[in-house]
Amino acid sequence: MAAMRAPFRNDPESVLSAPLAPAAPCRAALFLAALCAAVPAHAAEPGLASLINAYRAAPEPCGSVPRAPLPPLATPPALSSVRLGTGAFIELALERAGYPVEHASAIFVTGAPDAAAAMAVLREKYCRQMLSPQFTAVGAARNGDTWQVLLAEPLRPIPLPDPAQASAAALAAVNAARAAPRLCGARLFAAARPLVLNSALAQAALVHSRDMATQRYFSHQARDGSYVAERALRAGYAWRWVGENIASGINTAEDAVAGWLESPGHCANIMNPAFIEMGVASSLNTERRMMYWTQVLAAPR
Repeated sequence: MAAMRAPFRNDPESVLSAPLAPAAPCRAALFLAALCAAVPAHAAEPGLASLINAYRAAPEPCGSVPRAPLPPLATPPALSSVRLGTGAFIELALERAGYPVEHASAIFVTGAPDAAAAMAVLREKYCRQMLSPQFTAVGAARNGDTWQVLLAEPLRPIPLPDPAQASAAALAAVNAARAAPRLCGARLFAAARPLVLNSALAQAALVHSRDMATQRYFSHQARDGSYVAERALRAGYAWRWVGENIASGINTAEDAVAGWLESPGHCANIMNPAFIEMGVASSLNTERRMMYWTQVLAAPR
């Protein structure tokens, strides 16, 4: 049995820019994810968000590049109710406000007496951010003559695989691999007969995937101390041979099998001619957005 942890996406913004010199009576500064806590917004300013959407609908050239009209940005309340301190972690602040995001950026304009003056600075200094297609939501807040604009792309849900379709896809990928000789590391395996799905093995796989997802660990040994041999027996499978592959950070069954085949130990499990049945199952840890996969391979007594 071998364990594999696949890489997973983690790309928070981490750039901090210095304030720009004023080209008008206003000053603007862009801050992206640094180190501070968020504090409540003092006043929402829907007028500025409306001006931003009007600008996106009929944009001026940004630099030397002409711009096509863009759809309006959504204006969820969280983006205008969160007030960031200097160098705040934007994503963390928005998550605490109940609005998790894929990515976000914050722009601060100081010295603007009204929304029109703040918008003039945004058009001049931050047209690329205002016209970026990667953002689909905006919020604006005002505290005196300081204006905060938050641009964001809300967190996209991970699509949960249909269990039957995922099992069928994993089985097809495994049997395609077993249909021809294959090197697993330095060991050459001959072609092996196709596996068939077994519901008891699928149940054993599901139990372990759920346990890893729920308790946030990655190991062949479950939190109750059990290994695959015991879990298969508990699921009602009397085995002669049994093995297990696990993976995390992968969202599809096909990608899980592809990753296992690239790892010598996992590949050897898949190509082992002693195994004739398998079960596979996944479970999602929603807090960490991490999918856990378990494949159990076996032959009955």
